[in-house]
Amino acid sequence: MDSFFFNITDTSYKTTELLKGKNTYVKRVDISNGIVFFDIHINDFRNREIIFKNLDRMIIIPVVKKGSFKLYDNVEKTKYISKENSISIYASSRQNFTITTQDNEELNIFILFIADFFLKRYLSANINEPIDFLYHKIQKEIGCEFIDTQPIDALSLYIIDKIIDSKASQSMRSITCEHNILEFMIHRFRLLDMIDEQLEDYELSISKTAKNILLRSFISPPTINVLAHLCATNESKLKKVFKKVYKTTVYGYIQKLRLEKANLLLKEQRLNIGEISKEVGYKHQGHFSKVFFQTYGVYPKDLLKQ
Repeated sequence: MDSFFFNITDTSYKTTELLKGKNTYVKRVDISNGIVFFDIHINDFRNREIIFKNLDRMIIIPVVKKGSFKLYDNVEKTKYISKENSISIYASSRQNFTITTQDNEELNIFILFIADFFLKRYLSANINEPIDFLYHKIQKEIGCEFIDTQPIDALSLYIIDKIIDSKASQSMRSITCEHNILEFMIHRFRLLDMIDEQLEDYELSISKTAKNILLRSFISPPTINVLAHLCATNESKLKKVFKKVYKTTVYGYIQKLRLEKANLLLKEQRLNIGEISKEVGYKHQGHFSKVFFQTYGVYPKDLLKQ
């Protein structure tokens, strides 16, 4: 039986050029059994179809740096569009699917494919963990299901560059690349809001109200007391419910929103570090850089150099 993932022969790192032309290429890179990525740059302004024959259960993460493409689900006969400057997540279970590029449009995308048996290594027995959620999603007989999309951020581009460039290293390049892919997965999956479906209605109501307020005001958020009042509850109940739903404190969630916004600003490269720190609500640049490094393992100045 054919398998999408078992393309390794005498090496644990294999590059296959599927298309090569002037300023145009499609490269498939097998890192190890269970991890494959495609590096695609199409600049000949022709409509193209890339067919993926898939007999495996997998998570698909396309990162569209430039252009857009359509992902066609051959089981449900559904089309999804991934647009420029987006990172999406799809879940697929045992089906072929097709990517179609647009006429007169340059396309530059990175697509990561992760097999269910690779995810299985990192299961936590908690369905509300992103990896557990995604793993169990693809154990069902589904076609190609859309999970989530986010704008591209500076850290994602930084890690993707490390993944692609690791091919140049002749020393332990497979394990180095796999390490970088795990780093990318951790960052991307952290952006998913995992909510326990067994929560009480009042818990969901309080937490979602608080979340929506913070989304609008995380740069200069209300105090816990004021936030609780706006959610029609008290401080103690708000803190307890919010942590139960979002697995973090109110302050932790504010920090998460600030760093996500900072990542987007770093990608734009319009502002310096001091300006970005103030833009997202930090009074001191040093504190912002420290929190950013503690969260992502890289300093914001390093992303600004990209």
